[in-house]
Amino acid sequence: MSVDGSHHMTMLPTKDPQVSMAYQNAGAQPPPKSLAFGMVTLMVQLVMVGVLYDSKLDLKEAADTDKSSIYNYYVGVALMMFVGFGYLMTFLKAYGLGAVGFTMLITCMGVEWSMILESYMGKGAFTIDFMSLLNANFAVAAVLISFGGLIGKISPLQIVVVTLSELACYCANKVYFLKQYDSSPLIADCGGTIIIHVFGAYFGLAACKVLGPPVKDKLNAANYTSDLFSLIGTVFLWLFWPSFVAGGLPSGPGQTTALINTVFALLASTVVTFGLTQIMEGGKISTVPIQNATLAGGVSIGAVANLVDPFGACVIGGIAGMLSTWGFITSPMFGSVDTCGIHNLHGMPGLFGGIVSVLLPHFYKTKAASVITPHDQLVGLAGTLTIALISGAMCGFVLRSVDAAENSATGRASVLGMNPEDMKPEPFSDAAHWECAEDRPKSQATLMI
Repeated sequence: MSVDGSHHMTMLPTKDPQVSMAYQNAGAQPPPKSLAFGMVTLMVQLVMVGVLYDSKLDLKEAADTDKSSIYNYYVGVALMMFVGFGYLMTFLKAYGLGAVGFTMLITCMGVEWSMILESYMGKGAFTIDFMSLLNANFAVAAVLISFGGLIGKISPLQIVVVTLSELACYCANKVYFLKQYDSSPLIADCGGTIIIHVFGAYFGLAACKVLGPPVKDKLNAANYTSDLFSLIGTVFLWLFWPSFVAGGLPSGPGQTTALINTVFALLASTVVTFGLTQIMEGGKISTVPIQNATLAGGVSIGAVANLVDPFGACVIGGIAGMLSTWGFITSPMFGSVDTCGIHNLHGMPGLFGGIVSVLLPHFYKTKAASVITPHDQLVGLAGTLTIALISGAMCGFVLRSVDAAENSATGRASVLGMNPEDMKPEPFSDAAHWECAEDRPKSQATLMI
């Protein structure tokens, strides 16, 4: 109750200083901050807890867990999700909380949701073992790849929409089209080059294209500190990438081969990236390729890591590093809408790795010919690319609708004599959705305020 005895509804005003000042200049009251994200997130979790009521633990191979080290692989892959992807995306100078925090949300919600979907789609029942957790983290990697293109431009509620919708499409593609749960899968792809990287990259890029570039991009930039934090993510991804590629394979010679070849591919892409970026940048080493293209060998080797020798792994990794470095320096496609350059790290190296898997039986006739059918690999690659583009574009239109609903107050902009974009949270700024310290980086417009 106010001093004059009247009742006022409790509102949560926007905390974005630029938005608040825009309303103040127009003599208007900011609308209450939407609570839809929090409500939807809690509802999603309640549903998942309800589904878990019907689950059963599959302990038939529990005695072999230590021997096969599935848990160790799970920990390595989980570290890649939480620390690797999270800190890799902290290169945005004003979006560090969003990069690490929303990565954590996507991973936790995504692991639960993908376990439910993939288990019912692939096994017809909800049974859980360590391989279920591992596969769930693989699925989440596809969403985090897509998030790399969308980061800084979508709200927390839109992030939830992307996570739930993309995982449904990812699991359907993996189970029904690529037939990874059948006795004879359509494609060989132990490290997810096609299943994860191609799907995640082009799903995200299609959604980015539909959304278009942000009107405001003052904060879409790095500084010295954010670049250092991003390199922490690079190192974590580099160290645990072999677990990501080989963790899903049964223990034995194939798994050992995949582990060793992944290391060689990463070694090659890293050395090539350091050398090529210095040449292409006219004598100095560019930070962005080092943060990203050094990992391209791990992307491309995934489909064939258990089928080639160290020489082949180095050749594949080296070419992937060259392709990715060239992409980051020249930005040939999607540069205006791709925040993190997922086309250069996951898209092009993923397509290259898929093409390598198609051609591999011509180079490794004894080993690869018995595992890979070139026609099926090509169909799987082309089909996954098509499904990712179509489903990603559809998701983009849904995200536009969510944005319109969340920012419905911008329709009053012309009446108030305001620019509609000034009534929206500033892109690439933690202040739009997080309680932030005052020393956070600010755009020039905010500093002028």
